[in-house]
Amino acid sequence: MRLAINKLVLFLSTLSALIGLSFLAWILITLIAKGITSFHLYLFFKDLVEGGLRNLIVGQFIMAGIASLIGIPIGMLAGIYLQEYGRGKFVRLIRDLSDIMMSAPSIVIGAFVYAVVVAPTGGTSGFAGSIALSIMMIPIVISTTDNMLSLVPKELREAGIALGASKYRVILDIIIKAAKVGIMTGLLLSFARIIGETAPLLFTSETSNYFTLDLTESFPSLTVSIYDLANDPVESSRDLAWAASFILTVIVLIINLTGRFITRKKG
Repeated sequence: MRLAINKLVLFLSTLSALIGLSFLAWILITLIAKGITSFHLYLFFKDLVEGGLRNLIVGQFIMAGIASLIGIPIGMLAGIYLQEYGRGKFVRLIRDLSDIMMSAPSIVIGAFVYAVVVAPTGGTSGFAGSIALSIMMIPIVISTTDNMLSLVPKELREAGIALGASKYRVILDIIIKAAKVGIMTGLLLSFARIIGETAPLLFTSETSNYFTLDLTESFPSLTVSIYDLANDPVESSRDLAWAASFILTVIVLIINLTGRFITRKKG
């Protein structure tokens, strides 16, 4: 009886995996087929108003970069505190809140930033978009840092203290260095997560057809423009949306593969 149940569960698990992979393959094949036919090198040298994607790609990376400058230090410091300094119920509360933030829908974060940043300032902006992305990034960095530091053997901490090093020197020179590969991988994956986000930017940065570096105004966004172009009745705009989707997928894939390469190289 147990053997039959085991075979049934194995069959259902395999079937579920195949169904999931089939849908994923369907999406990727459709994206590649339509994206490559619409892909041209001039897309990287012209702005959206001229039928290119240059301003959108640059704008997306700028907002993701600013979000990283905000989110990474805050997330790492919080993760270090949780693992190296915090104790008791307060630490469990922070971890629980971090987990809740990680699972929060991105559109809710966008609505929150709209209420506290966009509405008071009177309009969408690149800064608001960056803040929304950083809020999404912080809990991921906290969790990654916390988990990676927890894997560092306790003996390394004791050895550093035995040599007379202060606690913060032990953390900086021993613990973080021992966990740097895992932390770096987590940072890359968190960057890949936010660079492909659309929902929070719909409320905060919107997008622009023109090249601009003014973060106080509506800022070019690749993901928001994909949404707009895909709903455009003009066929050329929809083709541009497929090309932009293909480029964004490749960017995210490269970042994820880089993270995995770093991990495997360390192993």
